[in-house]
Amino acid sequence: MAQPPDKSLPPAPSRAVDSFLDALRGKAVVAASGKRGRMIFALDATMSRQPTWDLAQRLQARMFEVAGKLGGLDAQLVYFRGMHECRASRFVADGAGLGALMGQISCQGGHTQMVRVLEHVRTEAGAKPVGALIYVGDAMEEHVDEVCALAGEVALLGVKAFMFQEGGDPSARQAFGEIARITGGAYATFDASAPQRLADLLGAAAAYAAGGRPALEKQAREGGAAARLLLEQMR
Repeated sequence: MAQPPDKSLPPAPSRAVDSFLDALRGKAVVAASGKRGRMIFALDATMSRQPTWDLAQRLQARMFEVAGKLGGLDAQLVYFRGMHECRASRFVADGAGLGALMGQISCQGGHTQMVRVLEHVRTEAGAKPVGALIYVGDAMEEHVDEVCALAGEVALLGVKAFMFQEGGDPSARQAFGEIARITGGAYATFDASAPQRLADLLGAAAAYAAGGRPALEKQAREGGAAARLLLEQMR
């Protein structure tokens, strides 16, 4: 899925990202087996995302903290930015590698690339089960029918999409909600000025990826409002 960097991007940041991706590709990864789940964490890194990108960087460790209590989680970072750049790390067993990579990425102006994200999820899930896609973004600039068709293919592979939208853009709300509905996942909104909500949503989605519906139900019973919100929508 990795593409050559857009020629218009500054060369130094691109080299930095390449070196981190190369390091992750060579990193020993704990195989997903037994109770370990596999999850894809996808982020819109276009220009409007910078504040939330920084927030997600700080909060992504929460996913691994929750998942670690349930047997662990192998996660992959996917991001897009600019006009053509859409990249994926390897699956890693803790948040350190993903956090280091995110710290080297700056957001760039461009359009959404949800089609490429879902095509990548389809490829990964076709090779080895992926329990969940967690997506954080604020816009949708692609043809919703094409996106929904791909969501259906991903759903047939057992992937549930947890679509988390910053703000209230109506096109994004419609598309994100449909992707969640088609895959049997869940949709929620958050405000970057209230980071705890995003932290709770990421933790609840990671609980599902690591331990399935029973883990999410346990969170809900223990008072997790985000877990209850997701469960109310899931099928």
